[in-house]
Amino acid sequence: QVQLVESGGGSVQPGGSLRLSCAASGMIFGDASIEWHRQAPGKQRELVAQISNKGVTNYDDSVKGRFTISRDDDKSSAYLEMNNLKPEDSAVYYCRADLPVLGDFWGQGTRVIVSS
Repeated sequence: QVQLVESGGGSVQPGGSLRLSCAASGMIFGDASIEWHRQAPGKQRELVAQISNKGVTNYDDSVKGRFTISRDDDKSSAYLEMNNLKPEDSAVYYCRADLPVLGDFWGQGTRVIVSS
């Protein structure tokens, strides 16, 4: 059974940093492309960053230069390093794994609040 568990969310002041983690189980993590999405209240879920199974990364323009996605296949984990956080970054952040044949899977989300 594939599972994704996000952690690392919390409350931080503008300009602060957080590191989100996504721990995977029940799959061959190295086969998966990993994405971080976020959903703010009243808004649609949006793609923030993605990393392919070969380590190629892509970012939404709103987070370029501030967020960094990475992965550690030995630990079956992915990360989202978020720096210079802004109030508009406040959202529930979700990890998504896209696997060949098996399809895609989502975690339960972790909440990030950026407020002074």
